[in-house]
Amino acid sequence: MNVRIGLDLGSTAIKAVILEDDRTLWRGLRSTTPGQEAVASSLIGEGLKETGLRKDQVSGVVSTGYGKKLFTAAGGSVDEITANAVGAFKLSGGKARVVINIGGQDVKILRLDERGGVVDFKMNDKCAAGTGRFLELAARILDSLISDFDDMAARSTEEVELNSTCAVFAESEIVSLLARGVKREDVIKALYVSIARRVAALVGQVSDVVYLDGGAAVNRGLASALEDELFTDARVLDAPQFTVAYGAALLARG
Repeated sequence: MNVRIGLDLGSTAIKAVILEDDRTLWRGLRSTTPGQEAVASSLIGEGLKETGLRKDQVSGVVSTGYGKKLFTAAGGSVDEITANAVGAFKLSGGKARVVINIGGQDVKILRLDERGGVVDFKMNDKCAAGTGRFLELAARILDSLISDFDDMAARSTEEVELNSTCAVFAESEIVSLLARGVKREDVIKALYVSIARRVAALVGQVSDVVYLDGGAAVNRGLASALEDELFTDARVLDAPQFTVAYGAALLARG
């Protein structure tokens, strides 16, 4: 038995993945709050309990993400770009050449070679527009759940433009649209298109299929909007919010 744990201490959520060899036994997440080490330890404890494993059966723990150095119990740490590349390449069956990670506070574009190595990397500016945080902000304004966004966007009947490239100004723009009587469904569809355009501008020209991960990738409507902007297929990796933690677990060694 080769049990390994990957821990991704991200800006908005802490994710953990427990592997036996390359098979996922368990994954879980909690919101990032003060005292990240205690939160991470509790999350791992929950995973071990649910899988019936003991600590001494774990051969390695690797942390990654913004808070990777905060989890001192890890046997090592790795940068999130490397972990993301390793996880995405494995989950795509070695097919991924372009990976778009839409996280809570940033967007990362990874270009990989035929062995999964990172040959190029881009990251957006620090504005929240185009990130998962932007979706959370919109959900509060729209008094809707992000999990309902896809169904609502599918019911959109009118094309609406969101022109603001700043999250703060976009908030005002959304409020203004609602005040004018624009339906929430149309605003959400416009939101997807707005994010997709920002991401596509960062990606640039691409001829390969792109693979999506990060928490915002669970929104299929966003993947569809990206396909329209990039003129190529966009495939969402399995459990996309856990890709980086999965990659960290693959890199763990006993």
